[in-house]
Amino acid sequence: MAYEVRRDFRGYGANPPDPKWPGGARIAVNFVMNYEEGSELSYPDGDGVSEWGVSDSGGQGAGSGRDLAAEGMFEYGSRVGFWRLMRLFQERGLPMTIFGCALALERNPEAAAAIRDSGYDVCCHGWRWVKHFQLPEAEEREHVRRAVASLERTVGHRPDGWYCRYGPGVNTRRLLVEEGGFLYDSDSYADELPWWVTVEGKGHLVVPYSLTHNDGKYMGSVGTADDWFAFIRDGFDMLYAEGGETPKMMSIGLHMRMIGHPARAIGLARLLDHIARHDKVWITRRIDIARHWAATHPYTGRGLNE
Repeated sequence: MAYEVRRDFRGYGANPPDPKWPGGARIAVNFVMNYEEGSELSYPDGDGVSEWGVSDSGGQGAGSGRDLAAEGMFEYGSRVGFWRLMRLFQERGLPMTIFGCALALERNPEAAAAIRDSGYDVCCHGWRWVKHFQLPEAEEREHVRRAVASLERTVGHRPDGWYCRYGPGVNTRRLLVEEGGFLYDSDSYADELPWWVTVEGKGHLVVPYSLTHNDGKYMGSVGTADDWFAFIRDGFDMLYAEGGETPKMMSIGLHMRMIGHPARAIGLARLLDHIARHDKVWITRRIDIARHWAATHPYTGRGLNE
């Protein structure tokens, strides 16, 4: 039977499984740095529009031709923000995951080399920063193929997982399984634990992501580093408290051109130090969560609620 995207309003319900995180951790925390700068829509790439999403540009130049302010915000992310975030994590010896747009990493070989040398895992964020749900199936298939080949060259290995910008299309998950080699995708925001789905007769793992625990909140919900720190801290504290009975995972999304600015990065530093003061916390890479789940809760021949 051909794979069909179906909505699931039940999930694990009142009795989620015990993830049995390593060391008896009450929570698994995964930080994600989205590397997108250089893959966004732009006039130089022939798109006829300047992307300004998740930046301070605000689209002032939208509709009036090439928006150099927006382009500058994206360039700041790869020129400055990337290195600041790398330092914050490396000074503390903490792991993270890179959601890497393939074209963006091609355009900054020094950053790609730093990622390759860091030991951070790479989840493919597409060939370009485009709306996958608008792509014809054949074109989307080519985007997947091209992104995998590109990341193999720039970071030295094929991507471990997949996450679409703007959300997936109805064909995306099936095309990932068709391509092969992906251990998971993160194209869902529907839970706080991974789950299995069956795609074309094969088990496929979903490791959910979050737009809530994300620096995108600076685009409207929060204003200062203290605001953001308090918001994400409260999410961590509640999950940590619940983890005494029902351990979960927490994804925290970061963007180089957003939280890479010093007035925001200081809030991230406070968050890293707050989390570090707690025991029984597994700060880890996304691939490690996927591998742990596959080993601890292997696919049984049926996905959740099938």
